[in-house]
Amino acid sequence: MVRRSVLFSPGDQPKLMRKAPGTGADAVVFDLEDAVVPDRKDEARTAVRETLTDDQFDPAPEVCVRLTATEPDADLDALVGGDDESKKGSRNHSGTLRLDALVLPKVDSARTVERRVEMARERGLDVPVLALVETAAGVLAAEEIATVDAVDALIFGAEDLAADVGASRTKGGEEVLYAREHVVLAAAAAGIDAIDTVYIDFEDDEGLHEEASFARQLGFDGKLAIHPAQVSVINDAYTPDEKELSWARRVLATRERADREGRGVFEVDGEMIDRPLIARAERVRELATAAGIEFESQ
Repeated sequence: MVRRSVLFSPGDQPKLMRKAPGTGADAVVFDLEDAVVPDRKDEARTAVRETLTDDQFDPAPEVCVRLTATEPDADLDALVGGDDESKKGSRNHSGTLRLDALVLPKVDSARTVERRVEMARERGLDVPVLALVETAAGVLAAEEIATVDAVDALIFGAEDLAADVGASRTKGGEEVLYAREHVVLAAAAAGIDAIDTVYIDFEDDEGLHEEASFARQLGFDGKLAIHPAQVSVINDAYTPDEKELSWARRVLATRERADREGRGVFEVDGEMIDRPLIARAERVRELATAAGIEFESQ
């Protein structure tokens, strides 16, 4: 699964939730946390459940729900409803819950994740978890959080982290760079996705593209979006250019010949290619496929 762009959609806005899968995002997150004011939480829970159990709602992107940090039990109760059949997180068939994953906010330890997973399973929900690491404690515990079996991705939240440690946000993001890199390393070590933080100025396409490209260089697999207009910009930043595609095609084609000849290391354009570079070429192929680009080794 590719998660280049992960779009948040307010849980109390049914029309926006139904439009979100059509934006081109690889994943959409119906938000019960920051996007919904406290006195509309119950209304949002009802709207999210009604959307997820509608037989006509069966989009291609991954569909997630971000629970609240303070009332996850109420969120889960609302999601599963009363009948047993609706308590299955799966593709939507005959009114079942169309839910692929849960997003957990402000995760500060592996135990926090485990408790939330237990709560979900007690209600019949057994789906992967995307853990939001957005506090000092969460960043420092990122390695143990990433190793929880249910966790399929770490999401880095820079805005909440900066508030937690008393840092001032800057355009360059130097104040959160260490934390960003730490989250990437923890995710990579566990073999799961790393999703980068939001870019607040949704009218600044150039700035967003620059930051998304930098996140990709750091090793992030994708980036959060808070507005539909950001999705195409993020996807473009995660789409390999012709130079990358050409290099990856040559590497994988030469690898095939080397495999037939029993060679583990080979040369492409004067560069010695071994396993790490092959993995990079395979990642380029994966991103090209996600972007709808035909990829054939040369």
